This record gives sequence, structure tokens and C-alpha cells, in this order.
Amino acid sequence: MKNGVAIANVLIESLPYIREFSEKTVVIKYGGHAMVDEDLKRNFALDVILMKYIGINPVIVHGGGPQINRFLEKMQITSSYIQGMRVTDGETMDVVEMVLVGKVNKEIVGLINHCGGKAVGLSGRDGDLVQASKMTIHTTHDDTARPPELIDLGRVGEVTHVNVEILNTLDEQDFIPVIAPVGVGEDGQAYNINADLVAGAIAAELKAQKLILLTDVEGVQNSSGELLSSIRSEYIEGFIASEVISGGMIPKVKCCQSALEKGVTKTHIIDGRREHAILLEIFTHEGIGTEIIR
Repeated sequence: MKNGVAIANVLIESLPYIREFSEKTVVIKYGGHAMVDEDLKRNFALDVILMKYIGINPVIVHGGGPQINRFLEKMQITSSYIQGMRVTDGETMDVVEMVLVGKVNKEIVGLINHCGGKAVGLSGRDGDLVQASKMTIHTTHDDTARPPELIDLGRVGEVTHVNVEILNTLDEQDFIPVIAPVGVGEDGQAYNINADLVAGAIAAELKAQKLILLTDVEGVQNSSGELLSSIRSEYIEGFIASEVISGGMIPKVKCCQSALEKGVTKTHIIDGRREHAILLEIFTHEGIGTEIIR
């Protein structure tokens, strides 16, 4: 009986959030350890199915860097990175698309469907969903007299437009979209795009209620290693300048900042290693991880 009462109390606690987020869109960037551990993979599938059944519209964008690395190693193709981005020539792009679209995407879709959901796999090339242009970056020099130098990353792209018509159609038919972060350029070629950036762009175009980035860390931490449960967007530049936010966390918070500026209501960086991390964030008073808000 005590267990039954505890379950009832959990449901009662979640009721205001179910009411608040019903018929709202939540975009989830799925990556890290949550995509590798078998129990966490199943928990993730069940979480998004539950969200769909209670009226929330989950949209999933997934990564797949470790899986790509394994295939490249088998094919004896060496990857190089510049400013954290994989240099992607034509041969590497073929492998990226094969792994993300042909393997990782189908595995996620298959698991959700096996667990009782209705998922459909897409890449950014389907229906021109994610349109892209070639990303350009420049070197910087300590010598201010030297001009910055253009670096060619190959087929690495950045999002220029998101065509959400196909996502709206899938939502109307109660499907869960699962999107591989491969975009299409004006020339019809595929582009490798950071999954966080794709998730942020899709969330912005859909005016999502939430953008949730699953990571392999607890969230954003201060200089003492303590979790920052909430950050206002206007403080981010100061945190970066003081190196409270550094390394791989910078593009994630920048992604959240951009999404907020373009109309997303609230963004979150949470620990995907925790069981049912998404449900804990959405349906509890305390939440988990770090929320970034306007």
C-alpha cells in the first residue's frame, strides 16, 4: 500500500507539468552515454513514448560520433579535428551518412517502435528538412597584424533553414520524428552538421517549449565544481570569459542561447547517464541539470 501511495504522489506531482506541456513541442538532442548503455537506451525510448501518449510532441535529433569513429577505424580512414569539428572530405562524408542515417537512426527508430511507440526516421536531406551551407572558420593569431586564415573543413555545414512542414505532418499523425544531423546544400550535396546545432535550429523553427540536450556531465558547473541549476542567457558571455564555461560546454550553451533568442521558451543541459533523465527534468519540481533561460 505504501508503494502505491508513493506512486500516486509522483503522478500528482507531475500533473501540473502534464497540463502545462500538453500539445507543446519538446526537442531532444540524444547523444553520449545514453545512446550506448542498453538500459539507458530502453529508458530513453520509454520516456519519449510516455511523453507522446500524454500529449507532448517529442522531436529527437541524435548524434553518433563514437559510432562514426569505429567505422572509420575499420575502413582505415583517419579523422582530423579543427576547433572540435571533424574535417569531412567526400569519403568521410559517405561514412558519416551511412552510419548516422543507415545505422544509428534505424536502431533508435526500431527500439522506440519495439517498445510500443510510433517513430519515423529522417535525415536532414528528407524533404529538404535541414538546409545547409558550408561552414567556414578562421584561424586566429596572437599577432594582430596577421590576418585570419580561412580553414577548409570539407563537407561540414551549418543550418540555413529548417522546413518543418514534414515534422508538422508527422505530429498530426502521432509519429515521433527521429532526425539524423545530415543537411542538404543548394548543390544537393550532404553536409555533416553538429547535432546540437541541428536540434537548436529545429527547436527555434518549431518555437518549442523546451530544448533538452543530453550530455555525459551533470550540467554546467561553477569554478568549484558545483552544479549551476539555472543560468540567465545574458550571463553566458561573462561565464565564458571567466572560463566558468569552457571546452565542449561552450557550443552547447551557445546553442541554447541562440534557441532562446529565436523563440524557444526554455533550454536544458542534463545528464543523460541518469535513468529517465528526461522525465525527471520535465515532470518534477526540482528538475535536474542546468536550465538556461531568458
